[in-house]
Amino acid sequence: MIGGEVMIKKTTDLGDINLSLDVVASITGGAATECYGVVGMASQKIMKDGFYDLLGRDNYAKGIVVEDGEIGTILNVYIIVGYGVKISEVVYEVQKKVKYVLETTLDIDIEAVNVFVQSIRVLD
Repeated sequence: MIGGEVMIKKTTDLGDINLSLDVVASITGGAATECYGVVGMASQKIMKDGFYDLLGRDNYAKGIVVEDGEIGTILNVYIIVGYGVKISEVVYEVQKKVKYVLETTLDIDIEAVNVFVQSIRVLD
């Protein structure tokens, strides 16, 4: 733990690797927002006037919770989807893409990707 921030630790033959949770959140947010039907990331708690704010790239960590599971990392991802898309398909694609990107990019085991749809937005 560096500066009070929780890290994901990996040990290799050459030494230790410490991954910041902000790095995991940034990669997760980038992968999730690339999926069809996802308008953007939403904050997990903050709701103003009945609407969730879209998070920018630098704030993805506010919309993603990273936890240690028994056999890997558990991610809780909070998204906003577009009106008229099949929500179950969008959620399934987000789960698949986030799991694939994190496992191939960071070489960490993903136990679960839980997706929470916070809001639906009408696209212009």
